[in-house]
Amino acid sequence: MACRISEIVLKCRDLELLARFWCEVLDFTELDREEGVYIEIGPLQGFGGPQPTIFLIRNDEPKNGPARLHIDVNPTDRDQDAELERLLAARAKIVDIGQPADASWHVLADPEGNEFCLLKRRLDPL
Repeated sequence: MACRISEIVLKCRDLELLARFWCEVLDFTELDREEGVYIEIGPLQGFGGPQPTIFLIRNDEPKNGPARLHIDVNPTDRDQDAELERLLAARAKIVDIGQPADASWHVLADPEGNEFCLLKRRLDPL
């Protein structure tokens, strides 16, 4: 038997901002919250489905240095260029962490500076 990723935990300063951002990026919805402490977001089917939920926990400490773990996302209903434009409109920012200029992926950061990558390959929606 093996384990399965069920949740991704992300510490953040602004729970509402990051919940809105990641819900827009991933087409997630709010599943649970404790005001000012945490917000859990995930797919409509909720916890335990094929996708992990994201558990946003309030933390007032600033982000220090690059992340040791990050999220990769793939477009499902458009090509990479169109998805990049959508993510930038949602307040993602392009960041340079030393990736090659001809990389097939884009390194982005959410509104609090947490890096994630937009990959080129298009996946079927769940």
